[in-house]
Amino acid sequence: MNAALPGHTASTGTDAATGQQATPETLLHVDNVSLEYRTPERVVRATHQVSFEVDRSDRFVLLGPSGCGKSTLLKAVAGFITPSEGEIRLAGERIEEPGPDRIVVFQEFDQLPAWKTVIENVMFPLLASRTLKRADALERAGYYLEKVGLSAFADAYPHTLSGGMKARVAIARALAMQPKILLMDEPFAALDALTRRKMQEELLELWEEVRFTLLFVTHSIEEALVVGNRILLLSPHPGRVRAEINSHQFNLGSLGGVDFQASAQRIHRLLFDEGEEPVVERPVDFQHLRIAY
Repeated sequence: MNAALPGHTASTGTDAATGQQATPETLLHVDNVSLEYRTPERVVRATHQVSFEVDRSDRFVLLGPSGCGKSTLLKAVAGFITPSEGEIRLAGERIEEPGPDRIVVFQEFDQLPAWKTVIENVMFPLLASRTLKRADALERAGYYLEKVGLSAFADAYPHTLSGGMKARVAIARALAMQPKILLMDEPFAALDALTRRKMQEELLELWEEVRFTLLFVTHSIEEALVVGNRILLLSPHPGRVRAEINSHQFNLGSLGGVDFQASAQRIHRLLFDEGEEPVVERPVDFQHLRIAY
């Protein structure tokens, strides 16, 4: 994809050297992917012929109700699940197994080994994968702990940290591997509302500084609008592409605004196919919208 499509905003913004709008570079291709899993009784189709593309530095959100296959799609991108139909390519290479170019941050943060300090947890994948030697791993771990504001807790153990702090350690550990794409599966769902909002704010601030590519799964419409610059809407089970929209115009300061609430309501109608939209007094600029029928 060499130019922005309808409903698709270039995420790279303006080139600092030329002052011109940069052309988006597609990093991830998900092409006609169907995913299935087996139960004792039958084979269940989780997603059906899903296609989308993620550009470098995108904050791309998979949004849909529980059971629509969004987390299954994320696991397929990670290489944990093989599609029954279609293919997934990262930087032109077909994904067939897990790799250090794709790091997942899951919903639960008790995955941090309790016997390792914060900095040892961040260093662990760098050492286990033999990406760096110990001295270089220590330096890089310290750098990313500083980015997430946890330098002062480098020698602390996980049981002494709050849920939000554990989330930041998990993000630092993922970014320290410098993956091509960061995969986040409802990472803030287990946090209380105030901590969740703080983590959303910190994630966006970190993205502004590092400009990593993010594939983010959520079932919260509000979180999708805040975190993402592009959102793929998936229908209820089995997950099919319902629409792809832009959301780059929203941020945490948009919460509660008329346009934000109108957009959230429209997404809800699109997700659950609730028929025609009611007439509103103030038109909602949803820019270009691609709907899959």
